[in-house]
Amino acid sequence: MTTRHLISLVIGVLILSVLLPVCLSVWLAHRQAEEKFVDDLNHYASRVLIRTTRVVDQGKTALGLLERNHDAPCQHAHLLALRRVAYSLLYIQETLYMDNLQPICSSLEQASNAPPFPPPGRITPDGYKTWLTEHNDLGFKRYMAAMGKGRYVVMIDPDSLIDVIPLSSWPIEVAMVSPDGRIFASNSQLDPEIWQKLRQQKLEPLQHNGFLYVAREVPELHFTIVSWASLAPLKDSWHRQLLFWLPFGALLSLAAALFILRVLSRLQSPRNRLLDALHAREIEVHYQPIVTLSSGKIVGAEALARWPQPDGTFLPPNSFIPLAEQTGLTAQLTRLVIERVFEDMGDWLHHHPDKHISINLAPADLRCKELPPLLATLLNRWRVLPQQIALELTERGFADPTISAPVIAGYRRAGHAVYIDDFGTGYSSLSYLQDLDVDILKIDKSFVDALEYKNVTPHIIEMAKSLGLAMVAEGIETEGQLAWLRKHGVQYGQGWLYSKALAKGEFILWAENNLEPE
Repeated sequence: MTTRHLISLVIGVLILSVLLPVCLSVWLAHRQAEEKFVDDLNHYASRVLIRTTRVVDQGKTALGLLERNHDAPCQHAHLLALRRVAYSLLYIQETLYMDNLQPICSSLEQASNAPPFPPPGRITPDGYKTWLTEHNDLGFKRYMAAMGKGRYVVMIDPDSLIDVIPLSSWPIEVAMVSPDGRIFASNSQLDPEIWQKLRQQKLEPLQHNGFLYVAREVPELHFTIVSWASLAPLKDSWHRQLLFWLPFGALLSLAAALFILRVLSRLQSPRNRLLDALHAREIEVHYQPIVTLSSGKIVGAEALARWPQPDGTFLPPNSFIPLAEQTGLTAQLTRLVIERVFEDMGDWLHHHPDKHISINLAPADLRCKELPPLLATLLNRWRVLPQQIALELTERGFADPTISAPVIAGYRRAGHAVYIDDFGTGYSSLSYLQDLDVDILKIDKSFVDALEYKNVTPHIIEMAKSLGLAMVAEGIETEGQLAWLRKHGVQYGQGWLYSKALAKGEFILWAENNLEPE
């Protein structure tokens, strides 16, 4: 993955890192408010269930007391016992004595006129019979819960099962539903359609028309407790939770953004951009003609790296080669330039065996053991002569003769000419020039620009002549400079007087028009 793609990925992560914590805090606030809302409903339903269990237990207690009575049925003492149980136990409304489901007497009447009870709706595991019935001795219709064992039945007001005050800050409604779907107790009307939907989704919480419904079963009686509340208070609760969670989300977003921006700044560093360009083989090579000063005809060219930018401009070598040297990318850059030279000029050099291309090497390249076999492989592949590829090194490349001398000697044995580039601008001593195993000395442009003002250039020329070195003058821009250099015996030159550095196609066209006549 290139740094450009990685940057796009990091920017995407940056956007997510900013948005996600905020969205997460909003979600958490809503979820926590909703969970609290549902918990309140479930807690209320649980309290109703506890009340129902307590009422049922009291019904069992009442039946136990009645079964232990051995007075003559429906006589004064027996009736008194029936009334004592109904009076003393809070949830018991009436007690009945029956014979084969037919009420005989009750705590209200010595002789009951009520019709027979139907078969019980349910018999609990411990033997208690239960009914949901309108039977009573008072002559009005109202559902009552009935529990029986043996010959006794106790009547319980269903509203006592749900008579529980909500502890939440908003109103909660409740209803009790029988197995056959009858709503026999409620403190607010429950739509039967809601009960059907709850059954269809197996009593899972249900949102409908701005209300939230939860359901709990009463296992022993198979009744179902349904509690519900308006969702309007949930919004207020969500806003309160949001005021708590949002600052944390914002702080987390800020911290994540700062971290990602730090990573992004590293990814956008010049080194990573150059590394990307090398991996993508974006570095191009332009060629500046080198000519014979006596005739102006081409003898070769210097390969100069160019880094294309998104705006269509090119960065020159002095802008990014120091960066490559400082960041350890010199070997990769040099390898790419060499490969580009052969890709661009391999055929042309093959058809012009007397012409050459010079390639600049950095001091670090002298330590790279991969370059000599790379050059040999490419020379063989493109059928180019070794002398057609010259190697240019600045004075810094010769600073440590123990390293440079064996490498330069190896290149020369392989047939490559070696140039001293930008001579006179480095920090090396002129005294060891005579010991250097080189072929050509290149006079730096700064000396050519100041031929009339500096006396160093004639001395450099004389040293080169005395050592038998050919010379190439860089940066020739005027006819006056050309005349002076010719007069002082400089053989070759390059500069804008002849041509700037050209892209492959332009260079080949220029070169074909400036060849020495056969």
